[in-house]
Amino acid sequence: MSPIRPWLYRRAYRAVIWAVLVACAAPIAYSQLARKTKEAKGPRALGLVELSSNGKARLIPIAIMVDGKFYDAGAYKASPVPFALWSETVYEGEKTGVSQGLFTVHEAMRTGSDIWFGEGKWTPAGSEKPRRKDTKPKLEEDEGPPKLRRAQSDTDKSAPTSSPTSTQPAETKSPSATAAPPPATTAPSGSPSSTSASPSENEKPSDQSPSTTSNDYDPNRPVLKRGKAETLGVAHPAPPVLQANAAPAKGTPAKSNDQKSGPQLIPAISDAGGPDPRPYSYDLRSDEEQKYRKAMIALATEAVLARVKETTPILPESKPAARSSSQHRAAKAPQPSFDDIHFRAFDLWNTNEPVFILSAKAQMPKTSAAGGSGDLPYFVTLVAKKDIYDDLHKLYAGVTDTRHLDETPRLELIDAVDADGDGRGELLFRRISDTGSTWGVYRAGADQMFPLFEGAPAGQ
Repeated sequence: MSPIRPWLYRRAYRAVIWAVLVACAAPIAYSQLARKTKEAKGPRALGLVELSSNGKARLIPIAIMVDGKFYDAGAYKASPVPFALWSETVYEGEKTGVSQGLFTVHEAMRTGSDIWFGEGKWTPAGSEKPRRKDTKPKLEEDEGPPKLRRAQSDTDKSAPTSSPTSTQPAETKSPSATAAPPPATTAPSGSPSSTSASPSENEKPSDQSPSTTSNDYDPNRPVLKRGKAETLGVAHPAPPVLQANAAPAKGTPAKSNDQKSGPQLIPAISDAGGPDPRPYSYDLRSDEEQKYRKAMIALATEAVLARVKETTPILPESKPAARSSSQHRAAKAPQPSFDDIHFRAFDLWNTNEPVFILSAKAQMPKTSAAGGSGDLPYFVTLVAKKDIYDDLHKLYAGVTDTRHLDETPRLELIDAVDADGDGRGELLFRRISDTGSTWGVYRAGADQMFPLFEGAPAGQ
């Protein structure tokens, strides 16, 4: 053996080992890099299912995401029909992340030059289960008609035929009882005491009072089910009819009022490879809801007062009032009154950190010295997030009125929905301006709410 070989092995074995490890790790690292580059997502469409009171449904296209970018779903590849409204496209309706049903597009329609909507079929969640159950009785009916069952039914029919024959003697006895009164007319020739006793015996079978008296003294059926033992024979069918007529009479007005309130709007998603929906609702106790509701109203009050100062400058006559102390000014400062308050809480990131949304109408008092007209209502939309110290931080505060809708649109919350398919929820709003209404999708970040998509009004 050469003495050089052990020396080379001792000096080079570490380099050989490192070279082997690098050669083995290179394909793994390359595969991981290749996986990271393949992040292209398929098209994901967002729409709004509009359910009318008569049961009809239609789909309003809002936005479509392609390669991480959002486009207007009513105009994307509209040649001649928008891509989001192709026939047989299926949308899953979700209410706060919970599936409500499926909407299948059958035909694309257009009301105006740029307003598209889809007509189709709405299938509520769980409506297909009864159909599966209906198929089972059909199989039992096919197996049920054997002769054995028919023979049993014939024997059952023969039994009731024998029962009337057994009751016929009782019916023949009743004429004999009814024939007793004629002897009562001839009874005066006999003893009068016998005639006074015979009518009492004859009245019982004629009035059939023994059956009623037996039911009157029965403590089970008449008293528990009917409640009135005196009118068992006459009022037996009446109470069910009265109860059946009274229940719909009370329920129909409530349903009609709900139907008159307007169509129901349900966000819908169409994505073949997207994640499964998950709920975004955040449950609050009654005391917690009142606590955060008051805190949100306090933030909304500050936003309204700041908006009033911006839109109505201070007059020169109000300068002497500014010389008073801050405490007197705070005590005498007019406060807005709120109406039509809507408060909701969502867990959009699945981190148990709620996001609160409050929308309301505010109005300043008519005798307000801070400026502004008391007859002008203000529309407030406030989005806030709770931190680890249980304090609220404003993410968005929008205050506008009918005179400034061109500068600040009015936002109406629709629901929380996963618009981009990352498993986290976004907020869907209706944006109302002086030129019309559009839709907007916003993400609630750590410090602010920023838009992902804002549609343009029709004709722009």
